[in-house]
Amino acid sequence: MTVAQGRSNYLRLLPVVIFVVIAGFFAMALRSGDPSLLPSTLVGKPVPQTTFPAVEGLEVTAGKSEPGFTSADLAKGKISVVNYWASWCVPCVDEHPMLEQLKEESGVDIYGVNYKDQAAAARRFLGRYGNPFTAVGTDADGRAAIDWGVYGTPETFVVNGRGHVIYKHVGPITPDSLKTKLLPIIAKAKAEAAAAAAGPSS
Repeated sequence: MTVAQGRSNYLRLLPVVIFVVIAGFFAMALRSGDPSLLPSTLVGKPVPQTTFPAVEGLEVTAGKSEPGFTSADLAKGKISVVNYWASWCVPCVDEHPMLEQLKEESGVDIYGVNYKDQAAAARRFLGRYGNPFTAVGTDADGRAAIDWGVYGTPETFVVNGRGHVIYKHVGPITPDSLKTKLLPIIAKAKAEAAAAAAGPSS
């Protein structure tokens, strides 16, 4: 076999090798029961340029509509959280109290994305379980979810003040993941932002 033939065979096999590696990550996550092990290409990168329209008819108070949001809202200097959810998502019901606790303990703004849902169903869900969100947008056709790399609901992203994703949590937030993952990551991001704002010490 010539060198050229060997290189050609290698290039033909490369896509297969990459596929096997990625499939291995998915298999490991599924076998371990920890979906948060699924890889995310967004971590360390800016959030996708996205506009999430408001949920039709959703009101913060009587006569005042709950706003949607855009990716620009996630780059205004504050740590924030983006949570993909849906009224038809059973794990989202279990997770919802954790979002309330996350907001209370971390003090961050939480932006909700209502995924492939009906506006009336979304309003009923928030009316029944509470609304922990600073703003609620919609991804009715799921196109934005593709850009965000969402596998399914619920999924949660921690975003730094520059609009970069610093952590992705796949699956429902649990008391354990809230305590051992999300809160420490948010606390670290806040400390880093404060240190950067203070500048170099003299």
